Amino acid sequence: MTIRLNPYLGFKNNAREAIEFYHSVFGGELTVNTFAELHASQDPSEDSLVMHSMLVAPNGLTLMASDTPQRMTYNPGDNISVSLSGEAEDQTVLEGYWSKLIDGANVTMPLSKATWGDSFGMAVDRFGITWLVNIAAPAS
Repeated sequence: MTIRLNPYLGFKNNAREAIEFYHSVFGGELTVNTFAELHASQDPSEDSLVMHSMLVAPNGLTLMASDTPQRMTYNPGDNISVSLSGEAEDQTVLEGYWSKLIDGANVTMPLSKATWGDSFGMAVDRFGITWLVNIAAPAS
């Protein structure tokens, strides 16, 4: 089982600059995907913005970041989420966590198949913490 729990930082039009800075600090492997690459743009101005980035440092530290699209509220100070992610074999465990986390929560995106192929859900729990749950699609 490889379930990860890590911070997910939200930015407004400068996620690439921020995650590249953190990459220069921590080193490691950086992946960056834009809204256009993940077929998630709802406005052409979002095409080059970062929909998802992940930095995995050599010591295992993981940091994720994205830009906040125009259709979503951006409030500095409220721009940190907790990401819970794992592989297809972790699905039952992750779905169990999801079921418990959404008790009394505001589900902003139900856990379901996302445009990038994984199962994804997003909710703000009853304590005001935003949770992102991602279950990788089974390998084909």
